[in-house]
Amino acid sequence: MPADNQIVIPPSFIALFVPPGRVRPTETRDHIAERHEFCEDLAQMLMEPAQSQLFASGLAQRQVLARMQAGLLGAASAVGAAEARWVICRLAELLDWPQIDPPAVDPP
Repeated sequence: MPADNQIVIPPSFIALFVPPGRVRPTETRDHIAERHEFCEDLAQMLMEPAQSQLFASGLAQRQVLARMQAGLLGAASAVGAAEARWVICRLAELLDWPQIDPPAVDPP
């Protein structure tokens, strides 16, 4: 990533790379910025499918989010459990839907 990158990475995303009891991320800023861009794009991309699923299935918003999170936690996913959770939280925020309870997952 260029040094003049002006994208602000939210603290909630940076926290994914800070182990408990530590204050500094375990990855470089460039790596975190790349992962943030990917996860943000993923959340944006999931907006339309989430809305379509809401109207087509008759499920509640939280159920749609839970299903999407389950899909992100699948074996073929390009994101880990912590990133999947962040994507779903961001998706809920973008759609102005209520957050879902975090699943019981092991830390990275």
